[in-house]
Amino acid sequence: MDDLSIAELENRCQQGGLRVTANLSEILQALITGPDHPDVESLHERLRARGKRVSLATVYRNLGHLVAAGVVAEQHFGPGKTRYEVATPHDHLIDISTGKIIEFSEPRLNALEEKIAAQMGYRIVRRRLELYAVPLDEKS
Repeated sequence: MDDLSIAELENRCQQGGLRVTANLSEILQALITGPDHPDVESLHERLRARGKRVSLATVYRNLGHLVAAGVVAEQHFGPGKTRYEVATPHDHLIDISTGKIIEFSEPRLNALEEKIAAQMGYRIVRRRLELYAVPLDEKS
């Protein structure tokens, strides 16, 4: 995925009508530096591990604002907790054996989706693709 800087994300926040606070910046930093798609509690723990004193309620509140502004996306990978990530155009492959979530982007697939929508008389305004898979060497 494209690596976004904190400055770029803060700019997206301001364009979305958000006031960029220290807590909001810390939450964004924790999202982009983490290796996964954290739930609220995991994100809160990540902040605490970095020495940040942010309440769980503050994390919830800021995530709500970030999602509403379109800067952060909520993800629901099957049953379980809502997970969060910076909103960028990409898809997900979920390994159902391990729960590992792999991000990918395929321009040919995106172009095909646009073509199909246009043939049906539509323009895509939001897209989401999740592939649930097992490794090729695993039977299922």
